[in-house]
Amino acid sequence: MTLSELTTTLGCEPSRFHRIMRFLVHYQIFKEESITRDSIDFALTPLSRRLIRHGERSMAALILLESSPVMLAPCLSLSAHVLNSGNSPFEAANGKDVWNYAEVNPGHSKLINDAMACDAKVAVSAIIEGCPQVFDGLESLVDVGGGNGTALSMLVKAFPWIHGINFDLPRVVAVAPKVDGIEHVGGDMFKCVPKADAAFLMKCREAIRHDHKGKVIIVQSVIEEDKDDKFEFVRMMLDMVMMAHTSNGKERTLKQWEYILGEAGFTRFNVKRVNAVQSVIEAYHL
Repeated sequence: MTLSELTTTLGCEPSRFHRIMRFLVHYQIFKEESITRDSIDFALTPLSRRLIRHGERSMAALILLESSPVMLAPCLSLSAHVLNSGNSPFEAANGKDVWNYAEVNPGHSKLINDAMACDAKVAVSAIIEGCPQVFDGLESLVDVGGGNGTALSMLVKAFPWIHGINFDLPRVVAVAPKVDGIEHVGGDMFKCVPKADAAFLMKCREAIRHDHKGKVIIVQSVIEEDKDDKFEFVRMMLDMVMMAHTSNGKERTLKQWEYILGEAGFTRFNVKRVNAVQSVIEAYHL
């Protein structure tokens, strides 16, 4: 689109808007193309395609969540948290922890669920492409904290022999769309988790089957501090997000994962890298 088309559509003052576009072009969010001598045209780049709301690999919902005032305010309180080690910066800024805040603020709860869904689309696509063997032999899979079921819907479509159980808070699964092959179950993961061949969260060791198939599949970042890894900066940045928004949450190194899994009673595990920020950790207790 030309500059004049954009400013007319958006109702912007042309010279100010051009300054903004010039800045965004410099950071390769858009690109500038000169079609004629008298007009400046702007086009999408791979980065800005990720910001289109309804794109297949859109990250718009995640950007909207993390750039909301509710989520930005805790980032300004990091210094106090580091010095005092008290409540999380999120709780200091908003009066409640992130989950209790979401419970009484439906709009923010929807922002979280939409953001987690768009993140799942990217990660699960990479898992299906990069290590489909993780799901061999599984007849049932429970996604603990599965939100609106986006991850499971992709998995049961790719592996139709799996019965999916989407487990989350009752208020979350109440508005989750119905999908063939998926059962929505509401509850509290700290009290009880539905039983299945495999589970997506480490908290549910007691819920998985006690045979050769029983395992927990953890889809999470593993920090290696490798400057040559194109995703490592994102993992480090996510660690700062965890510090700002939770009391004890963090992105962990391989050594930290080994310690936690051992403490939880798992006797062995393996890590599979995929083309995403996250890795796939398979943990077994046999």
